[in-house]
Parts: sequence; structure tokens; C-alpha cells
Amino acid sequence: MDKLQVDILGLSTSPHTNGAYALILYEVDGKRKLPIIIGGFEAQAIALKLENIKPPRPFTHDLFKTIADTFNLNVKEVFIDELHNETFYAKVICEMHGETQEIDARPSDAIAIAVRFGAPIYVSEEIMNEAGIREEQQEEAEVAETDIGQETPKEIAGKTESSLGEMQKMLEDAVKREDYEEAARLRDEIDRIKGSS
Repeated sequence: MDKLQVDILGLSTSPHTNGAYALILYEVDGKRKLPIIIGGFEAQAIALKLENIKPPRPFTHDLFKTIADTFNLNVKEVFIDELHNETFYAKVICEMHGETQEIDARPSDAIAIAVRFGAPIYVSEEIMNEAGIREEQQEEAEVAETDIGQETPKEIAGKTESSLGEMQKMLEDAVKREDYEEAARLRDEIDRIKGSS
């Protein structure tokens, strides 16, 4: 089965499903993108690692990484290898003491684990042919991608003149409340303001 390496382009709220997110993967050596609808918890787990935000308590995927490190288990790669009835299936390829094992997983969990191990992510050629979107075909997808990471948090909507000090306090409060999605948005907004000043 041919494997294509993909990377994470970003996350965006899904207009079709309440509380779900679209995880957009892009073909490393090509021009196709693959959207996968994932749950809010998994989206948060992926976004936290991508944004290098450390939660006060470990998430499930962080716990898995700690256990794996303790027992010298290494995640070599993640492979999204099946698509049935609009549901994606994945495998986490692990190695321990020279033995390789394939563990079934949801793609969202597999990718949350992959980003913690720095492991490559692959998609089968068959899935990319079936569900991938070519750049020429994605006028609607491009609109969604331009919104990734650009949502303004509710607390700062309409308050573009808020001081950086106030926003920094809001960021700290969001982390204390474990509202990491809001924390990431606030951090991005602070960085944007600092970059434009």
C-alpha cells in the first residue's frame, strides 16, 4: 500500500458539526489536502502541543507519552490507512526492544500522539485519492484555511484597544481555567499585536 507523508496545516471549527473541528492535513510532496473531522478534546490536545502550551495537569496523550518514555516504547509513525462510510481509521506504529507493533487508533488520537513524539504522519494513496482535495478544487476550503488560528476570543471581540497587560492577564486566567483553546487564541492575538507595533 502506497504511503504519502502529510503534515498538519491547521485546525478550524467545523461548520457542519457542533463542537467538532476540521483537522487539515496537507500532502508534503504534493498539492492535496485532507480534512478530517475530529472531536473538541482531541483538537485541543493537538493544538496545545502545536502551540507549545503546557497544561497544568497532563492530558491523556501526555500521559501516554510519559508511560512510553518510561518503558522505552517509541512511536515510529502514524498511518491513516482505511476509510469506511466516511470514517477514517489509523494505526500507531510502535517499536519496543526491537519489536514493531501496529496499534489501532482513531486518527485524532494517533495524530495527538504523533505530535508528542515528533513522529511522521502518513496517509494511504487510496484515501488521498478518495477524500483529498486538490488546490484547484478548494475555493471553499481556502476560505476555511484563512480562518485557522485567526478567530478572536469572545473576551477581546470588539476590544481591539485593550492593553497588552489586560490581555496577558486574560491569557493567564484562561490557562488556570484550563480553557486552552481560548488561551491559544489570546496568545496569537498578543503576538499579532506585538508584531504590528
